Amino acid sequence: MPSLVLLRHGQSQWNLENRFTGWVDVDLTAEGEAEAKRAGELLAAEGLRFDRGFTSVLIRAIRTSDIALGVVEQLWIPILKDWRLNERHYGALTALNKTETAERHGEDQVRLWRRSYDISPPPADRGGPFDFSGDRRYPGVLAPLTESLKNTLERVLPCWETEIAPCLSAVETVLISAHGNSLRAIVKNLFAVGDDDIVGVEIPTGNPLLIDLSPELSPRAVRYLDGARAAPLPHF
Repeated sequence: MPSLVLLRHGQSQWNLENRFTGWVDVDLTAEGEAEAKRAGELLAAEGLRFDRGFTSVLIRAIRTSDIALGVVEQLWIPILKDWRLNERHYGALTALNKTETAERHGEDQVRLWRRSYDISPPPADRGGPFDFSGDRRYPGVLAPLTESLKNTLERVLPCWETEIAPCLSAVETVLISAHGNSLRAIVKNLFAVGDDDIVGVEIPTGNPLLIDLSPELSPRAVRYLDGARAAPLPHF
């Protein structure tokens, strides 16, 4: 049967600084590297043998994948880097300190921007520092200036349907190293989580989520490999 592992990247420098990161390419901290190494140790203890991996095009997800796969001595597997697995774009909130932003706009407003399913933060400026349309990683893509979780799901789904699902249908074991919101989008799709419920789903950093799938790619079993840091899982 096919198996899927979802791995949220380890702590980044802007995670440490409590800043909205989104599409900005911020590297892991030493703690983030340690989280990725621990994820690899958990994968090794499980005896998982991966056939293929996927990451976003952001360094914190790529390096988390590399570190974890290095621990299990499987760096050789094919890896597809796809921008559609990027973190949600936080628009004009990008680079701002989360606590200071809540003090300025009010906690309720910031909670709406961060946690609602279909409400986006104010957009970044077209042509400004957080407009990534001219970045070489996004050829021919008019990059978004802000995104809700719904928008993130809408761009993740085509990657799932055309790239990831066919590998799983071929009974492969697949690793996806990505971000809190792009992984939540996959969880929402895979487990048919409702719009109101998905906003409460949290995926811990550096804790592999192992999902065993049926031939039809329906979840059959799901668990975090580090039970001590597990978050509540959706019902299926």
